[in-house]
Amino acid sequence: MSASGLPFDDIRVLIHSCQGPDEAAYAAVKAREDQLIKPRGALGRLESIAAHVAAWQGKAMPRINRPMVAIFAGSHGVTAKGVSAFPSDVNRAMLASFSAGHAAINQLCKSFDLGLKVFDLAIDLPTGDITEGPALEEAACAATIGFGMEAIANGTDLLCLGEMGIGNTTPAAAIYAALYGGKAGEWVGRGTGVDDKGYARKVAAVEAALALHRDHLGDPLEVLRRLGGREIAAMVGAILAARVERVPVILDGYVVTAAAAILHAIEPSSIAHCLAGHCSAEGAHARVLEKLGLQPILDLGLRLGEGSGAALAASIVKAAVACHTGMATFSEAAVPTLN
Repeated sequence: MSASGLPFDDIRVLIHSCQGPDEAAYAAVKAREDQLIKPRGALGRLESIAAHVAAWQGKAMPRINRPMVAIFAGSHGVTAKGVSAFPSDVNRAMLASFSAGHAAINQLCKSFDLGLKVFDLAIDLPTGDITEGPALEEAACAATIGFGMEAIANGTDLLCLGEMGIGNTTPAAAIYAALYGGKAGEWVGRGTGVDDKGYARKVAAVEAALALHRDHLGDPLEVLRRLGGREIAAMVGAILAARVERVPVILDGYVVTAAAAILHAIEPSSIAHCLAGHCSAEGAHARVLEKLGLQPILDLGLRLGEGSGAALAASIVKAAVACHTGMATFSEAAVPTLN
């Protein structure tokens, strides 16, 4: 899918034109599920996950042969305000760790046979400080959304989204506050582990950003470009492209969900193909998932980012599909049933 330079108006049109799930595939999965050698409903949520994958792949017998974790890495000007426990130099070091296979996500991908791609979104060039101006100009934001749309161009049948960017829980909190209202402190968490003074700086930064941009926050795409970052914009594009290409998506944590929240604010059904991989330890994540109508697959107290929760959840999704497609029916196994 080529989407370079896609303007905001075209993005809105594309969002509203997306097709829904394949109801026939969904019905076929539900019918087969009732015939598998188990009591009805005995696999619990695994059954609904298998049906979800089938409906969005458009296949009565879903398959996960090319699952991929995509990590989008960005840098944020607002980190100059002391909102993170780590300096921006860590961004480049983490990219090196991903490349060397040393990070947590590398181990998870190996464990569950997941592909891994890391996208460097000008990691050495921070976005604008959101307390002093917009993070991105409109053309740059639209182009970054377009870049994210092309991230699945080589094909995948299950997209797990992750991110990396020192300070990016601050833009995510600002996005949530802009979309849902309330005080900044209701959306700000500890991120990578800031102390009380760092937390106060984060709250102050979000408050300052909301005050500066308040006349422009009625449009979710303006919220994105003014308060977000390159990795969040790219993930908006990746989620949208996956919807167009009928690829189910597993969202990671607090920052990834901010990208989904932008799309949901434009058109709620635009994230219907998404599963929430987990509920992050970042305080407001549970509230956001509730607003988006997403039930997390896992709740393990994670707050690492880099797609870790999505990768763990992918193991569950793969298991759900394997059970559905690999189990025998009562008739195939010659197992008697009660009439």
